Amino acid sequence: MAAYFSIILVLVTLITGLIWLVDVLVFAPKRMANLALAKATQANLTEEAQYNIIRESTVVETAHSIFPVIAFVLILRSFIYEPFQIPSGSMMPTLLVGDFILVEKFSYGLKDPVWRTQLVETGKPKRGDVIVFKYPENPQIDYIKRVVGLPGDRVIYRNKELLIQPACAEQATCPEPQLIARTEVNRGEFNQDGVPLLRYSEQLGEVAHDILINPSRPDMVSYFKRDANLPAGEFLVPEGQYFTMGDNRDNSTDSRFWGFVPEANLVGKAVAIWISFEFERQKTDFLPTWLPSGVRFERVGGIK
Repeated sequence: MAAYFSIILVLVTLITGLIWLVDVLVFAPKRMANLALAKATQANLTEEAQYNIIRESTVVETAHSIFPVIAFVLILRSFIYEPFQIPSGSMMPTLLVGDFILVEKFSYGLKDPVWRTQLVETGKPKRGDVIVFKYPENPQIDYIKRVVGLPGDRVIYRNKELLIQPACAEQATCPEPQLIARTEVNRGEFNQDGVPLLRYSEQLGEVAHDILINPSRPDMVSYFKRDANLPAGEFLVPEGQYFTMGDNRDNSTDSRFWGFVPEANLVGKAVAIWISFEFERQKTDFLPTWLPSGVRFERVGGIK
């Protein structure tokens, strides 16, 4: 839907802008010439009559009013910030269902809003960034996950523990994969199918964030086509691609299943929650379930 909205926004901007431009270059000068002729031939030309001569048509007046607003929205949404809604719990506890976030579009390069061709390179994702990207298996869908592996990294996820061997030159002596340390925060704050989840604090690069582990579930095993020389649970990130995971480690369909995220699929960096709604209505309630039942003001702020 977001992709179609971008195309519609571009088309409306182009159409209203062209109407306005044609009027300025062609029809407005003709109206002014008609007004000058009327003044020369009629001595007592009323203000109402003058207004009727130079008045824009309804189509031009509408385009004149809409174009600046639509153009501003297009520039803001395409190159600066775009709002997104969190639809699932795969990024809990960092992001909850009902969170509305802002995605910084210029973090990883400026792209045109239709073909998504990179116009200007502005940066690359860092380990620990929460990113929005086009789902590799269906680019019409936007996904949000956390960057775990950078190009050239070797990522290991086994027995619910994460190890990373950073990229190194072929001739260099590569360090052993390093265990990403974590500290238990609490257990039972979140539940999945009646099972209390373990909440840990984890450090990825310069980013400290929390994750959830379901102790009752086995490791989520990968089935996507990868390097056959690597054991199960190990991934070698290709150049120009990224390995992502959800913070809700046992309830996230991510790079462990469908593979890596190409740079071309990057949309932007999730930087803030601007509003957060609760949706706790039952089907038997008088009000529809899609109406918020409350606002979580305490969640408004930056994303770690």
